[in-house]
Amino acid sequence: MIVGLGNPGDKYKDTRHNTGFLVIEKLAAYHSIKIKEESRLYLSGKGKISGEDVMLAMPVTYMNRSGDGVRELMRYYRLLPSDLVLVYDDLDLEAGQIRIKTQGGSGGHNGCASVIAAIGTEDFIRIRVGIGRPEGRVDVVGYVLSKFPRAEVPLIETAVESAVDAVRMIVGNDIVAAMNKYN
Repeated sequence: MIVGLGNPGDKYKDTRHNTGFLVIEKLAAYHSIKIKEESRLYLSGKGKISGEDVMLAMPVTYMNRSGDGVRELMRYYRLLPSDLVLVYDDLDLEAGQIRIKTQGGSGGHNGCASVIAAIGTEDFIRIRVGIGRPEGRVDVVGYVLSKFPRAEVPLIETAVESAVDAVRMIVGNDIVAAMNKYN
């Protein structure tokens, strides 16, 4: 199950904090997976990537409660934490970079923290997509909820493509190659 984090609604579309949704949408488009509302907690769709059955999902409970939808999906489909790949934005990476981890804390990301709390473990794969940290004394909440400036759009598009490629490698059981390539 590949889960991208973000906030629902047009107000948040294409904002920094919705980078996880951008990755899921790109994966769905490339692999002809239809994403639809499955519950009040998430949108999801099933298909194949790298010859493997996958589920793509986007929690629609807002970032700070993302874990609710992830927990419901994992319970319903009887998935283990090792079946989860979580994709989300990261302030501490430069715009356009990605990093892959197999475990660890939330790094201060409220959506990841919600997932950890909801499923009771930090042991799952995560792909962090860099959105850069604002310069000076900029309000971080306002920054992550803002759209990318035109100059950063190519960097983010490249990062989304890299995250899509990393998902394909991970689903194809080659997480080491994905980490070597992108870390």
